[in-house]
Amino acid sequence: MLEIKHLKKTFNPGTVNEKIAMNDINLKLDNGDFVTIIGSNGAGKSTLFNLISGYFLSDEGQILLDGQDITFMKEHKRAKYIGRLFQDPLKGTAPSMTIEENLALCYMRSKNSILGLGIRKKERDLFRERLAQLDLGLEDRMKTKMGLLSGGQRQAVTLLMSTLVVPKLLLLDEHTAALDPATADKVLKITKEIISENHITAMMITHNIQSALDLGNRTMMMDSGQIILDIKGHERADLTVPELLELFKKQSHKELDNDRILLAK
Repeated sequence: MLEIKHLKKTFNPGTVNEKIAMNDINLKLDNGDFVTIIGSNGAGKSTLFNLISGYFLSDEGQILLDGQDITFMKEHKRAKYIGRLFQDPLKGTAPSMTIEENLALCYMRSKNSILGLGIRKKERDLFRERLAQLDLGLEDRMKTKMGLLSGGQRQAVTLLMSTLVVPKLLLLDEHTAALDPATADKVLKITKEIISENHITAMMITHNIQSALDLGNRTMMMDSGQIILDIKGHERADLTVPELLELFKKQSHKELDNDRILLAK
């Protein structure tokens, strides 16, 4: 489904600030895989997402999505196939536009259509139905501007925008990190339901190690631009947080050092 071959990326090459961000990454995801990714700051997690989404291009390597080479495809073209959520709830939406207008823009873009003078009843009914599934009461607030929503509400709507037309791949870049614990749990629950119901292939960066083991079917750990652990199946099912930290230590020869890493919910 997603195949990455020998992906490399270096920032500021040939200078004193040279930074190897991707160091020969190889990765293969099957349809329906839900991969959680953890690692310290600077491990390469967001860089990997930026390369997959086309925010910037790799120096070497190849990215295939459903057999199609997207290595040099423009970001806006990849957005038709790849949904992405960021840590900041303010990203990915137009705050001065209403909920339904944001949903319409996303829906039309995914359908390769142009938003006309108004939103049709058929589309409005679809938006209302999907908003109701969030169980946040937003189906009765479709004329509300996005900028007036709370962080959790906005992140939930952004998640809906990214999956209104089911993407081939969904990238979740610490999308609950800026939310309070109760709201984060709610958004994670919605995330899990949407991914499961639509059989979406997804990758989720998280700073919560317990969540990384509880969600999805596969957990990866990154360090210094490399994937040093890729755990799934029976090995992952019975794995505890201390055991995962010990595996990280053995592979990287150092402790997982990040003030933002959480060991439990």
